[in-house]
Amino acid sequence: MDFIFVGLGGFIGSVSRYLIGSGMSAAAVNFPLPTLLINFTGAVLIGAVTEYSAKIPINANLLRFLTVGICGGFTTFSTFSLETVNLFEKGKPLLGFSYAALSFFLCFLGIVIGKSISRFVAG
Repeated sequence: MDFIFVGLGGFIGSVSRYLIGSGMSAAAVNFPLPTLLINFTGAVLIGAVTEYSAKIPINANLLRFLTVGICGGFTTFSTFSLETVNLFEKGKPLLGFSYAALSFFLCFLGIVIGKSISRFVAG
């Protein structure tokens, strides 16, 4: 049943991201401002929800709906940011820096590899 809450939240998050991004597309001509603002907003939301739920427990399905679903559909960067901050808060700064650096490097590399494969296949 968890996946239904995640799926519904993901739908809301993804559609929201699309609507906000397309509504601000003129701002993205020289700099991806819409994506930056979406990622920042998602990070604020997931931070607020997880901190609130740590102090005042909320239903697990509602928590998944809001964090994995809405925030995950809106921006996976919010999840990455939360996981990185959690590592620092657990007293593991080296692991936090390593996770952040590896995430950036591997995802950047993944895009380069994926584009290269497509260029090779497409000729």
